[in-house]
Amino acid sequence: MTTQTLSKPVQVELAETHVRITWPDHMTGDFPFIWLRENDPAGFHPQTQERLTDLTAIALDIKPAQAFQSDNSLHVVWAKDQAPTVFDLDWLRDRRPGQPAFDPADTGIVTWRAELSPAGVPRANADGVLTQDSALKDWLIAARQYGLSIVDHLADSTEAGMDVARRIGFLRETNFGLTFEVKSKPNPNNLAYTPVALPLHTDLTNQELPPGFQFLHCLANEAEGGESLFCDGYAVAEDLKLEDPDAFDALCDISIPFRFHDGETDIRSRKRVITCDENGDVIEICFNAHLADFLDIEPALMPRYYRAYQKFMAMTRDPKYLLQLKLKGGEMVVFDNRRVLHGRSSFDPNTGHRHLHGCYVDRGEFESRLRVLSR
Repeated sequence: MTTQTLSKPVQVELAETHVRITWPDHMTGDFPFIWLRENDPAGFHPQTQERLTDLTAIALDIKPAQAFQSDNSLHVVWAKDQAPTVFDLDWLRDRRPGQPAFDPADTGIVTWRAELSPAGVPRANADGVLTQDSALKDWLIAARQYGLSIVDHLADSTEAGMDVARRIGFLRETNFGLTFEVKSKPNPNNLAYTPVALPLHTDLTNQELPPGFQFLHCLANEAEGGESLFCDGYAVAEDLKLEDPDAFDALCDISIPFRFHDGETDIRSRKRVITCDENGDVIEICFNAHLADFLDIEPALMPRYYRAYQKFMAMTRDPKYLLQLKLKGGEMVVFDNRRVLHGRSSFDPNTGHRHLHGCYVDRGEFESRLRVLSR
């Protein structure tokens, strides 16, 4: 966020360990001396903006001789043999230690339950997303807030969905390839390639880093059945924390093994079903009963864990969390695979063709595009 240049002088105080700046609107920031020295603007490459300053060359107890304002800059004078450090005061205001820097990709989260209904799922027109940066930005914000969205009016081509995904960033390749076909086929190596019902899950929990956003472009959905099912894992986790804190803590604290293996691969990883950030906010759900490997935790932990795991699983099947929709040809559902659980009802391949084309784009690509579009 860019702050307007301030015309009034600021108050600069040289304290024992830091410089304290008080702006005219009484906003205050404390800037430790070593932080100021390490973040000297002269210590960054002018083109790449990568840090060049060597922290090991700075004394931890470094202290300036003086600090003062000149125009809209802070001047910090160090020892006689060191050049002064000059900071733009607006730049410092935006980067006050102790508060996260403004991030355009931090859209906030809107948790939802069944009452959202298919009509409430954010929608975007493929042509707008592909040709207008403003439409792309609006769609990305909504998709990140809800973790679920639909892009409609796509061309009848497997490339159409990939074109939308590539408007965001690079596609994430997995052991299933750069893209994948969701349809019934002989000798399947995944339940998605069968007509059976798929309980709610997140994809590829066996991967070191499960993919971020999943894109499922519906090319045909004429068979009886085959409705797509979705559930906001954040909403389930929020409710579990309120209803059963011990179960919530167990799923946050205890990691379990996941594994996918076929004739060509054997990919394993340990995950916690619920991951929170340092503030205690849920930031990731990893839940896939089909890829869960043999539970190998200490036997003494198993009663507590099984109770928590079973309760979470039962909650994901509660109709109050379930959103069901029947995708049509030309529609593509896009959802956060590390938040929104997805599944489908069974379908009869003898009653019509059902074909979805899928790919992944990681969260980092999503957030990067939002930041660039917000400049």
